[in-house]
Amino acid sequence: MGAPEGIDWSWAVTTGGALSRRQRLQMLTPLLRTVVGYSACRARLALGWRGPGGIDIDGMRWPDSKLARAAEEEARDTLSPDLLAHSYRTYLFGLSLAAIESVEVDEELCYTACLLHDLHLGDPTPGRCFAVVGGERAEGFALGHGEPPERAAAIGAAVAAHITVGAAEDLSDPGGFVSAGAFVDVSGARIDELDPGWVDGLLTRYPRHEFKRHLRGYWAEEAAAVPAGRARWLNRAAAFPLLIRLAPFPE
Repeated sequence: MGAPEGIDWSWAVTTGGALSRRQRLQMLTPLLRTVVGYSACRARLALGWRGPGGIDIDGMRWPDSKLARAAEEEARDTLSPDLLAHSYRTYLFGLSLAAIESVEVDEELCYTACLLHDLHLGDPTPGRCFAVVGGERAEGFALGHGEPPERAAAIGAAVAAHITVGAAEDLSDPGGFVSAGAFVDVSGARIDELDPGWVDGLLTRYPRHEFKRHLRGYWAEEAAAVPAGRARWLNRAAAFPLLIRLAPFPE
């Protein structure tokens, strides 16, 4: 399970994120699994069923390497308030889901990828997916801060993969980690596994800044700029703007 074979970092940099007809069909299977899981989550929310998930944010050890500090500075200098807060929430949601699943993650790599994953959302490149352009920028950023090529490429790949349907099923993979954390924040997927008091505390610490409204605008611009990309496909196949609108967050 997970992301379809071949929709990977090599594909991303070669095609700019343009899906073939075969790849669009391939993504229907993980999309179906996602829809089933999301529907079950919303049913549990409607019944008032909530899990105890959520890490201790006050007591956690944040990544503090040279790379992690540089990524935080880059994110703070580049991102709008809504996307910056989303990036932190993505990391913390991802860590919480990884804890629920008892999955070990490379925290420095995942933290860096989470902070940099939306550098080009809202700044579309015609014909080239924002996640791919952002992944290439993240790879170059990591190389510029002394990371070895393989690790820099892993960061770029994680950024590029985060909007691939099915990636979120594998939290041990950095791209899956970013995807899973971001999808909680975008749609509310798996939020039924998290303690509601913990979620409220997270939103107080990192407010949403009308994230739904901003994201719908960013996504529409991206879909228009990259007609063969994953954002446009998600709009058509998964009614993605509606998922954003229906996310169970007060805004």
